Amino acid sequence: MSPAFIVRTAHWEVDETAIARLRRQVFIEEQGVPEDLEWEAADPACLWFLACLPDGEAIGIARLTPQGRVGRMAVAKTWRRRGVGGALLAAAVAAARARGQKEVALAAQSHAIPFYERHGFSATGPEYPDAGIPHRTMTLALALALALRTDP
Repeated sequence: MSPAFIVRTAHWEVDETAIARLRRQVFIEEQGVPEDLEWEAADPACLWFLACLPDGEAIGIARLTPQGRVGRMAVAKTWRRRGVGGALLAAAVAAARARGQKEVALAAQSHAIPFYERHGFSATGPEYPDAGIPHRTMTLALALALALRTDP
């Protein structure tokens, strides 16, 4: 039996339309993020990950900035709570580790903090609004994460 979805590295020039469609659907339409706050000039410089069905349909996205920040994680509504977000996050963390980064950070929507905690992230600092949505900064020390995985 083939997997329900795969996660692959996206190529901005090829996958920009699929990435934009998911961002529009999740952030702008579902969450009410103003369109002018969603699109960023830095997007082409980021490493993007795409979760796809076997037919190529994009069902989830995440990005890793050159500074080691995970962001713009979005999963199509019908695919939430089915492992897509965790697989995207794992791909982004693995890429940061491969780059030699010591830490990964992200701005978590407050309701999603338990999800990120299950993946080893810790909340730091106070809650703050971003595009009208409560967020907290979360970090994952990659050296510690590596050490935890190699201990007997």
